[in-house]
Amino acid sequence: MDERIVIQQRPPKSPAAAGILSIMFPGLGTLYNGFITKGLLYVIIFVGLLVTLIKASEDGDAAPIVFISLMMAGFWFFQIIDAINGAKAINQAALGQKPAAREQIFPDAGPSGSIFWGIVLIVLGALLTLANFEVILYETLFDFWPVVIIIIGIKFVADHFAKMKNGN
Repeated sequence: MDERIVIQQRPPKSPAAAGILSIMFPGLGTLYNGFITKGLLYVIIFVGLLVTLIKASEDGDAAPIVFISLMMAGFWFFQIIDAINGAKAINQAALGQKPAAREQIFPDAGPSGSIFWGIVLIVLGALLTLANFEVILYETLFDFWPVVIIIIGIKFVADHFAKMKNGN
């Protein structure tokens, strides 16, 4: 008589622990699950919302306070649910099951073939940052907005000729 006792393995991550940690402070449950980048992003988002709420409360206007408070509440619940689902997915993967399909926060971007829009956003962000620190004036910056349209037009023309050259 050969009886085998099957001992179930303890799941690697506890969804309850992930949820409780996320309730204590946003991002902790995600960090517990081992998603370091996502967890730190959640902490940064929460702290940013908190600082924005404090600044809005100093101004005394009620509309931004209500809006930011609703954003904080929505984010709080989102990150709790995300931490619990993340722990469940880790447990399913540990059992050899395929976790339920879910979207990634930052899906992998496929090759776009052009870095133009990335450069446009970097330049725009740099110019607006310089204007925020009053290195350049917003009025000066807005005087040159038609240049952006010209650059985009040149990019479209260059793309057209590149396609014609490749025979597409």
